[in-house]
Parts: sequence; C-alpha cells; structure tokens
Amino acid sequence: MKSFKEKCYSVLKKVPKGKITTYKSISRKLNTKAYRAVGNAMNKNRNNKIPCHRVINSNGKIGGFNKGINNKIELLRSENIEIKNNRISLTKYEHKF
Repeated sequence: MKSFKEKCYSVLKKVPKGKITTYKSISRKLNTKAYRAVGNAMNKNRNNKIPCHRVINSNGKIGGFNKGINNKIELLRSENIEIKNNRISLTKYEHKF
C-alpha cells in the first residue's frame, strides 16, 4: 500500500511540463483536505524525477521549495511559465485533473 507521500507524488507526476498545480488540487484528487500534508510531502522529496517545483499555492503565489525559492522560479521559467509579482496565472497554467 502506498504511503500518503507516494500518493501525492503519483498525482504530481501527471502534471506536464509547462503546467502547474496547487497543494489544494492534489489534496482534492486524493479525496482529502490535508493541504499542508501535501506541502510537507513535497518538501520532503529529494527525487529530481518528482516535479515538486510545479506545485504552488491556490492563490497563485509561488510557495516554498526544498531547494530554495530562486531554484523553483528558475525551473518554472525554464518551462516557459510566466511569473509576475511572484504569482502564476492559474487560468493560464493550471493543470486540471
């Protein structure tokens, strides 16, 4: 049986390059309201194949990243995701599950 953390990563792997999702969207996909637990799982990730940089806050703010916020911004920009005032347009870039 998969751990909660592994379930979060499985959902996140479905978000394609150039798109983002939110902690809340991953929680909903897992039928829970444990948004903070999703954030904690993302923070614990050390596997570069899990694209945790693609997870942002539901208000469009960048949020945290275990490798530093500047690295997260660099990764997002490398995927052609536009960041204005430390926010990303959910209508333009959000992946719908």
